[in-house]
Amino acid sequence: MVRPSTLIALGALAATAVACAPASETTTQASPASSSASGASGSATAPSACAKDGLALKTPGKLTIGTDKPAYDPWFSDDDPSNGKGFESAVAYAVAGQLGFTRDEVTWATVKFDSAFAPGAKQFDFDVNQVSVTPDRAKVVDFSKGYYTVKQAVVALDGSKVASATDLAGLKDAKIGVQVGTTSLQAVKDVIQPSSELNVYNEQIDAVNALKNKQVDAVVVDLPTAFYVTAAQVENSKIVGQFGAASGEPEVFGAVFEKGSPLVSCVDEAIDKLTASGELAKIETEWLGSAAGAPELK
Repeated sequence: MVRPSTLIALGALAATAVACAPASETTTQASPASSSASGASGSATAPSACAKDGLALKTPGKLTIGTDKPAYDPWFSDDDPSNGKGFESAVAYAVAGQLGFTRDEVTWATVKFDSAFAPGAKQFDFDVNQVSVTPDRAKVVDFSKGYYTVKQAVVALDGSKVASATDLAGLKDAKIGVQVGTTSLQAVKDVIQPSSELNVYNEQIDAVNALKNKQVDAVVVDLPTAFYVTAAQVENSKIVGQFGAASGEPEVFGAVFEKGSPLVSCVDEAIDKLTASGELAKIETEWLGSAAGAPELK
């Protein structure tokens, strides 16, 4: 039992403590919302640098995400990034959710593939478009942590001279088509090192059409795209095999930011949370589950 006199004394002490506390501390303690929005440090006295209201955005209150058009499967579905279908659309909305944005607070901007990682100001807060993180690109733009580890794949027509290749040497004499500005192009040069000149196209669809029309023996794209090419774009085609980068370092896709963007660390934090919760792996399994089992070319 507590004596009345003791209660009175405790009440007086509490009143004195509140009166003497700094205004910011009193406000923070009185606001559950401020406490829940605190940063990774766990301090209730300092708002998180990644709190939604404090983010430096291109359009206040809206998260602007860039990608190319057309937006292909399996990264996007029905050429509509805003529907949440496809691996990168799903990842983008999952990151947006971690940052506190609802679906209707996300807007999409059309950004050509090579423009995303060119120098200069950007019209997006971040861009997702199967952009591999490379040292050269990182000189002029910033990247998030990787959200997907990718390998390159070779697609050929059934019955062609390279369709039965079981190693990289079997591709030396092939006429290969590839999109300009991609890591697929660099991988062909560094890893396959073909004896004939490459057929380089401005758009991925142009390379795919060249294969369809037998203007090239094979095309090289990332592995999930290769599954889409064989399933939906080129009849009687097959994945010859997959291969990694010459350096042996894993190639990863990262979100692209204007150089110096303060949003990078917040998106990194979101990716960490999605990874730890298993949500990122779940999204990958749902949309890229077929991208497995292709033979390894060495």
